[in-house]
Amino acid sequence: MLCGLSLAVFLVWATLSTHSTGQPCLCSALMPAGLQVNCSSLNLVDLPHLPSDTTELHVQDNRLTSVSPGLFDRLVGLKKVSLSGNPFHCDCRIQYLRNWLLKNRAVVSTEPTCASPSSVAQRAIADLDEDYFSACAMSGCTNGAYNTVMGVMLCCLIVLLLWSLRLAKTSTVTLYIYERHSGFEADSLRSLKPKHRRRMHTAQSGVNVEFLTCTEDLVKPVINMELLPQVLDKKHNIKIKAT
Repeated sequence: MLCGLSLAVFLVWATLSTHSTGQPCLCSALMPAGLQVNCSSLNLVDLPHLPSDTTELHVQDNRLTSVSPGLFDRLVGLKKVSLSGNPFHCDCRIQYLRNWLLKNRAVVSTEPTCASPSSVAQRAIADLDEDYFSACAMSGCTNGAYNTVMGVMLCCLIVLLLWSLRLAKTSTVTLYIYERHSGFEADSLRSLKPKHRRRMHTAQSGVNVEFLTCTEDLVKPVINMELLPQVLDKKHNIKIKAT
């Protein structure tokens, strides 16, 4: 029995050894039942994980500025707590500790006080009234409203994007190609092959055939109107009109 209790104390000690100074809290078993946890004067900035069977807790003379919400709720067997000597900052984060102290004043040996802000310095945390925390409720509502608005805007943006994608798939785009830009010939000229045009111009004006051959590239269409519909994917609903 004693060996098992010693092993349990060792495991608790190992659990409590993770905090800012690297020094473990001291744990000792109390008779007939319970556990005493001594974390005083260790320069702690946060409280470590506490075993649920803790009955005495000593965390005085550290650097605690607040207590995480819900930390003491598991310690249902707590009978003695010492929190004095810590520079508690009494803002919205201290509200949990203040509410807990109001319900458990009988187990607190020395009531902790506020170190800051200056308006409540040296004032007992449990003596802070509800009006002092009224701004915290407004801040919570403001944050909730902001998150709601941002969520609605995000949903609207997603819906708009999906609608745009669907509209792009079902819409038809008409592509206008001007003759002076594309370089394609009129129907009368298009029916004549380059070699026929070369013969016709040679017979009429006697121009050097080699010169016409060099200029054939200049009169070739920039855009092949016969191949363009094949290049464009039909699923995009693109119509081509030459003007």
